Amino acid sequence: MIYPLSISNSRLQPILREIVWQKKLEVAQMQQEMSLASLQRQLTAAPTVRDFFTALQQSFYKPSLIAEVKKVLPNQDTLNQDFDPLAIAKSYERGGATCLSVVTDQKFFQGGFEHLRTIRYRIALPLLCKDFILDPCQIYLARSAGADAVLLIAAILTDQEIHNFLRVIHYLGMNAVIEVHNLTELDRVLKLDDVRIISINNRSLEDFSVNLSTTQQLMAARRSQLQNLSILVVSESGIETSADIALIADAGANAVLMGDSLLQQDNVEEGVRSLIKAKVPVYKDLVKKGA
Repeated sequence: MIYPLSISNSRLQPILREIVWQKKLEVAQMQQEMSLASLQRQLTAAPTVRDFFTALQQSFYKPSLIAEVKKVLPNQDTLNQDFDPLAIAKSYERGGATCLSVVTDQKFFQGGFEHLRTIRYRIALPLLCKDFILDPCQIYLARSAGADAVLLIAAILTDQEIHNFLRVIHYLGMNAVIEVHNLTELDRVLKLDDVRIISINNRSLEDFSVNLSTTQQLMAARRSQLQNLSILVVSESGIETSADIALIADAGANAVLMGDSLLQQDNVEEGVRSLIKAKVPVYKDLVKKGA
């Protein structure tokens, strides 16, 4: 069995197991249609990589905001009736987002690599390809479409797979955002080499409940270790208000990933701007500390 953590864990929601099986079929089809060598050749025309890590690290406002371009939830509820990925990305950029996350899964989220490619050539912000990565061919495809970072989900990958994917991602000049949901997954990832960004997902994979205390608890348990390793921490899911962001910041997270609450607003750009205004600029923090 190739992906034992995802398929054999009966506590995981059926929709996640279905997504993983579907993605395996898509990868098999992709490998039939194009070789890894052909995907590698496409990289010669890929746009220059933007530094996702540094953008988060040096953001004027903390925590940094990664705004997500996504059409639907897994239950197919539409987040934005007039979905235009480029228009949404422009609104995020004008509003002051630091980076963008672009969902590329097609069957369950109605995304696509064409969304990533279109946004890449019209937006200056670094882009995260958010998908269910199971094979290196998906990483090469993401890079050729303009991704600057790629999401890796610890719950559906073995330690060896994460290690191998990190080597490919870093070789291509990109960054990996490794998503964890609990302390067990976090400890697994912390044992790996060259981990730079970890995302704590506040949504349980067992019942899909959302609780911001997940970030609080994991940061309380491993904050010192994360800081000593210079790992940037992103918190995602369930973050909707400036109060939520303040709570996440107090826990020690460096960035937040938001999409659902922003996409349901009448004015996405103003929604982002309002959240940005509610944050404290980094230089004010430095002044308070006497820097």
